[in-house]
Amino acid sequence: MTLTLRHGDRGQAVSHLQKQLNQAGAKPALVVDADFGDATEKAVRAFQAKVGLVDDGIAGSKTQAALAGADCRLLLSNATLLAGAERLGVELAAIYAVNEVESHGQGFLANGKPKILFERHVMYKRLAMPRNEGDDVAELQRHADELATAYPQLVNPRPGGYIGGTGEHQRLAQARMLDADRAAESASWGAFQIMGYHWQRLGYASLADFVNRMHQDESEHFEAFVRFIESDPALHKALKGKKWAQFAKLYNGPAYARNLYDVKLERAYERHAACGCTLAA
Repeated sequence: MTLTLRHGDRGQAVSHLQKQLNQAGAKPALVVDADFGDATEKAVRAFQAKVGLVDDGIAGSKTQAALAGADCRLLLSNATLLAGAERLGVELAAIYAVNEVESHGQGFLANGKPKILFERHVMYKRLAMPRNEGDDVAELQRHADELATAYPQLVNPRPGGYIGGTGEHQRLAQARMLDADRAAESASWGAFQIMGYHWQRLGYASLADFVNRMHQDESEHFEAFVRFIESDPALHKALKGKKWAQFAKLYNGPAYARNLYDVKLERAYERHAACGCTLAA
């Protein structure tokens, strides 16, 4: 796993990063001192801008791969974030903060599949939900309970059963054997982990259209995020006003405080704003 490097880090990995940045043409050339300070962050941002990556000053897996010569065309670009900030009327630094904290900087797995998380408790709810006029609610509930008994790792009233990484795609594939559409609706997709069941609310032509787009590139992941913000006035207002606790609660649910999402978002915003990423609404 690639070690994410950022301002304040020290050590051999930072020295290696500084050497790579110098080889990539950092101006002025960095002193290789193993200290990720202001000059190194500035050089990282300059390199990211040159190759079209998100200009956040953080040397994560994408930036380090680009320094090693990897193709960046499918990755989220700074231009895409800038356009999204303008579309939402939100400071660019706030968008940087959400991208950093919520996406962990990565939308795809090493095998090329989009990052997902399959939610078995959502699968349970979706199976029990009536879809059409005349649906037998009791029968749907009975069916959901029957599947929960037979396949508790895939259908369950309670969250859990996570494997992570490629294992989540295995869980999704198994759940699709039970009900393909309900399974796809029960996974969160891409860098910003948008739940599949939001597809219609977000204006996609179909569930298949949403899923196909999540397989394309990180720009499509960000598009889903922008649509998600646009579709929720309270969430949009919280992001625009940088009300981080409110935003984290609406975006992540009531457990946000346990994971310090609001604190992480506020700190990330302050760091990016200090670098001048303050596009006005």
